[in-house]
Amino acid sequence: MNRSTNTKPSDGERPEGPNTRAFKAQAATVPLFNREFSQIEFYRRVLEEALDPTQPLLERLKFLSIFSENLDEFFMIRVSGLQETLAGKVAELSPDGMKQLEQLREIRARLVPLVAEQARCLREEVLPGLAEQGVRVVPYSTLSLPERQQLREFYKRQVHPVLTPQAVDQGHPFPYISNLSLNLALVVEPLPEHGVTRSLTGKVDPRFARIKVPSLVPRLVPVDDSNSKFVFLEDLIAANLEALFPRMHVRDCYAFRVTRDADVDVREDEANDLLSMMESTLRKRRFGSAVRLEVDARMPAEMCGKLLGELEADDVYPVDGPLNVRDLMQLYKLDRPELKDAPFEHRSSRALGGAEDYFAVIRERDVLLHHPYESFDAVTEFIDRAAKDEGVVSIKICLYRTGQNSPIPESLIEAAHQGKQVTALVELKARFDEENNIEWAKRLEEAGVHVVYGVIGLKTHCKVALVVRQEGGGLRRYVHVATGNYNPVTANFYTDLSLLTADDDIGSDATDLFNFLTGFSRQKEYKKMLVSPVALRDRTVALIRREAEHAKAGRPARIVVKINRLADTRVIAALYEASQSGVPIDLIVRGICMLKPGVPGLSETITVRSVVGRFLEHSRAYYFQNGGEEELYTGSADWMPRNFDRRVETIAPVRDERLKKYLKDVLLAAYLRDNVKARVLGPDGRYRPVPVEDGAERFNSQLFFIDAPTPE
Repeated sequence: MNRSTNTKPSDGERPEGPNTRAFKAQAATVPLFNREFSQIEFYRRVLEEALDPTQPLLERLKFLSIFSENLDEFFMIRVSGLQETLAGKVAELSPDGMKQLEQLREIRARLVPLVAEQARCLREEVLPGLAEQGVRVVPYSTLSLPERQQLREFYKRQVHPVLTPQAVDQGHPFPYISNLSLNLALVVEPLPEHGVTRSLTGKVDPRFARIKVPSLVPRLVPVDDSNSKFVFLEDLIAANLEALFPRMHVRDCYAFRVTRDADVDVREDEANDLLSMMESTLRKRRFGSAVRLEVDARMPAEMCGKLLGELEADDVYPVDGPLNVRDLMQLYKLDRPELKDAPFEHRSSRALGGAEDYFAVIRERDVLLHHPYESFDAVTEFIDRAAKDEGVVSIKICLYRTGQNSPIPESLIEAAHQGKQVTALVELKARFDEENNIEWAKRLEEAGVHVVYGVIGLKTHCKVALVVRQEGGGLRRYVHVATGNYNPVTANFYTDLSLLTADDDIGSDATDLFNFLTGFSRQKEYKKMLVSPVALRDRTVALIRREAEHAKAGRPARIVVKINRLADTRVIAALYEASQSGVPIDLIVRGICMLKPGVPGLSETITVRSVVGRFLEHSRAYYFQNGGEEELYTGSADWMPRNFDRRVETIAPVRDERLKKYLKDVLLAAYLRDNVKARVLGPDGRYRPVPVEDGAERFNSQLFFIDAPTPE
């Protein structure tokens, strides 16, 4: 197999390369869970939501789709990286001491039953349940003759013209199969009554063929105008194969799907124009090596073997049900509110809602927003008002994942047209958002916005905006620091925090940060903000060790942290040391957690819980009791090597006592109370439901936040 041996660092979702041997050596002395297996445990949690019969049916379908999307990315990035280093004979152990082949075998052993359970749930529970509610996905063979005739007309008009059957023989090489596309594999042979080509043995040679199922045609084809009865597009194609292969007999027809290596190697040090290089690099992504082959479980072994050989794929996953479950989210768009979660209205910010002058409010006191419970409109409005405000002279912002239709870039364009100094750092390397970010970068540049792409070798992941305003004969800085992206769409279903402040020191830090990002500044010290890769890890470890010193001295000590991932060995080692010093540590970690909690003599005082629910938990908050002088922070960083070493991240202190109280006594406390959606991580690496005594109150943190008051 033609695989590169380059094991470049990327978004941190890919196994590390030779430049991390020192990290691996240190990791060998720290008890850890395997990173890949921890990720799979998170996927298991997502699948649990789909298996929950108390969930509305279309919400269960949504979680089945999310599970599929998670696995796609896992194979495209993580598994492909392991296969790449294995093929390149790069002999490296994982932080927990496993070889690549050992990990790949265990990954398969863990995923095969999960994939089978996903297919069973869809096949035996969700689709039959939807059918009982009048939303039916039926086999083509069950349709009446009038229904078949109607679909045949649809096929002739909308499907047949875009299909391209591709035969494989001496004159037709095996076609390229694009990443994540749905395909039909066929074996065809001439009908006996027609002219046939026989082999030297006198037998009719069957021919292999492939049809790509068009992605521009809905995967679920409505049978009639009621929009309640559907057939799969691939079934419709299979029922009309005689139109594609006249005078031929189709002996076999089965669906398959290929997942390819989707990581891209961006050689920034060789790029004269990073924008052009990214455009070229993204074109290469289409041709990544095949990592996983998914096939209809009924596919004959001979056909499956041919596909594996031609694709040079490393692994095959038979699926007893529809492939590419993500396409079934088409049903989620149906107007069937009774089959979904009850809608809720995003509240206006208590601090900013109705305020005529946002800047006056923020001057008076810091503002904390809790999304999606509080509308993201307050953030877009803040940027828009800054763009139109005559006193604003400069706007600087980091755009990581902005979305196609975000109003924020439009506001930046308006500000540039008004003559303001506008700088946008557009991160071109935000994985799977590269093309969208490239388009925004071009539009912003054409409008006169100063667009930069960050620092070579680093990914700019921080979520910061700086507005400079002329006030009273001087300049005042307003800063927005967030845990989430400037994307109004994802803000509707990601939980995130936004801090708006006019604090002079944070404003000064934000100025220094943008000078680092746009110029040649090598700022090493910041007044209040914690910034990576400068000193975020060292400061984090220092905060943890300070709690240990407080505990040893008998002073109040506690750590409560909510993040998305925990995999940094130095931080984990510091947490173990703090636990052994008696510090109570509560970690709320949505996904990967390599720390082993509750191990006697190592981590007895550490608990880890994960919350998976209606909203994607994306907010980050950090609490340190500090001997009674409590400190709280919020910002963009998880506790991962990538966040400390290969990304620009910002963590800001929350100084306002009202906001500190909300974060500690409302937000973090609610997640620690959750006994409905939360799961507790055990020393064996498995998540289990929170024990609930008979008669105890059931508490769902996300439902609580829908109605809970937020700071004024």
